[in-house]
Parts: sequence; structure tokens; C-alpha cells
Amino acid sequence: MDWLDFVGWAGSAVLVWSLSQARLLRLRVLNLIGSVVLVGYNAALSVWPMVGLNAAMTGVNAWHLYKIWTTRHDESIYTVVQVGTDDTFLAHVLRVHWSDLAKFNPSFRFDDAPGRTAFLTMRGDEVVGVLFLRPAGEGVAQIELDYVTKRFRDLSPGEFVFRSSGLLTSHGFHRVLTPPGMLAPYYGRLGFQRHGDHYELELPDPPRPAEID
Repeated sequence: MDWLDFVGWAGSAVLVWSLSQARLLRLRVLNLIGSVVLVGYNAALSVWPMVGLNAAMTGVNAWHLYKIWTTRHDESIYTVVQVGTDDTFLAHVLRVHWSDLAKFNPSFRFDDAPGRTAFLTMRGDEVVGVLFLRPAGEGVAQIELDYVTKRFRDLSPGEFVFRSSGLLTSHGFHRVLTPPGMLAPYYGRLGFQRHGDHYELELPDPPRPAEID
């Protein structure tokens, strides 16, 4: 096998590997890399139909990546919905994702504990995240569950609950605590500060209503 054959097989392997990815961002990045490699490989062999196919795939992946990156912080794309902790749809979502959820939150138990508050983060009609909180002192919210589905795990949609939606301050919370021992750089990107074995976020005060002269 010469170096050109190796490039072709490597590009094909990356392309196939990309199709096995559950995470949307990772799938698109790997598919883009594989397509670019195969454009060069087929151009070197003058196989122009395959050059055209892979060039088209490169363009499609580049467009989708552009849309992902430019809308990942867009409040018009994601919606936060508060649901009751006894909600049947919430129970269904947790049941569907329970095996994956339990890997990251092995101590979480789904029950209607007093004071719990639950939120679903949605993209259109698709659930992308689930958050459970409980009061932990005056104005303090303790995270019990912060789960993001595999497809959206690289995009940090939890920011729309913690920072953008205003839902937590409307419930009287001014600080959020993560569970002890949680290793999650995701929180650092949202403005959480590390305090010993957990992260804390000071929530901004809700805007005051405009005064009428």
C-alpha cells in the first residue's frame, strides 16, 4: 500500500466512523474531515464524480457546522419549560434515557420529593436537557440532576436555564450549587466558580420594571 492508498482508506474510515457518532457536533466535524480527505484522494486519481460527491458533502457539513455554532447561544432556538416533578412526559423522558443518565448521575432518584423543581430544555419539539433543583437554604438552589442528551452534549444547552431564561431568579433563587465532587468543565464555561468540591453560580438580579413618569 502506497501513501495515496493509505490516505484514501483513512478518509473512508473517518467517514464511516462519523456515522457511528451520537453527538451531533462530533458527527459533523468527523464527516467534514473525511469528506475533505476524500476530495483530495479522488482528485489525485482524477475520479471526478467522487470528487464532486465529496465536495458536496464537504459543503453540506460546513453549512450545518456553521448553523450549529451560530445558534448554540440563540435563545430563539432553545426554549426552557418548567414541568411538574410528577409530569408523565418527564417520567417518559427519564425512562428513555435512564441507562445513559445513570452513568453520570448514579445517585439520582426520580420521585416527587418536596420542593423539587424540574425544567426541560427544548429545541423545537425535541428534548435536549433535563434539570432538577431543590431549595438548599434561603435563595440557594441545589442541582440534583443536570442531564443533556447525547446529540446535544457538546453544545451546553444548560446555559438557557442558568443564565438566559431568568426562570431561576423568578423562583427567588440567587445562587446555584452543583453536587459535591462533580467534575464538569461545562460549568466553568457558564460562569460558575469552583468552591472546594463543587461549583457555584451567582445569578444576576432580575430586571426591575420600567418606571412610568
